[in-house]
Amino acid sequence: MDAVLYTHHHYDHVAGIDDLRPFCFDQPDPIPAFAHADTVAALSDLFRYVFSDERYPSAPRLDLRATTAPFVVTSRYGEEGSLVVTPLEVFHGGTPVNGYRIGDFAYITDVNRIPDSSLGLLEGVDTLILDALRHEPHRTHYTVAEAIEVAQAIGARRTYFTHLTHAMDHPTEDALLPDGINLGFDGLSFSVPGRP
Repeated sequence: MDAVLYTHHHYDHVAGIDDLRPFCFDQPDPIPAFAHADTVAALSDLFRYVFSDERYPSAPRLDLRATTAPFVVTSRYGEEGSLVVTPLEVFHGGTPVNGYRIGDFAYITDVNRIPDSSLGLLEGVDTLILDALRHEPHRTHYTVAEAIEVAQAIGARRTYFTHLTHAMDHPTEDALLPDGINLGFDGLSFSVPGRP
């Protein structure tokens, strides 16, 4: 594993931190982990046994870094496999969180507002993963209608909605979406340019 990208510190997004342990076994250096500064502070507190100077011996070895500027993830395959990652500050209610752009791919979950500065960084995205919780309004997530509007404004060739509630009937809801927009599904994967 070359790096971990955290969107935010809510437990449904970070509870798997201990599952990173096996990826650390054969790596001499800690795995770089990138996040918004607020997320770094929260993770450092929530998972002291991972991030304190007195780290628990079998905890995952992660090098947690706050970032707002584009950065390069260096691949174990060498420079040819390295990627430029652009963090996108978005808002989950009043909480600033990160989305990420890697080449022509962007991932933005747990969001109800994307500032113009981050929208500008999404120009030319081909594949977009975007939060669309449900039809009813929510104070920290896009509704399906809001997500459709944002997706169409961004103009990606294909968009997949994620972070759906259990009340969304997948086949029914997916059939109602505009062309180029679909619901995400278990097992969905993507090849990101720059990888061997």
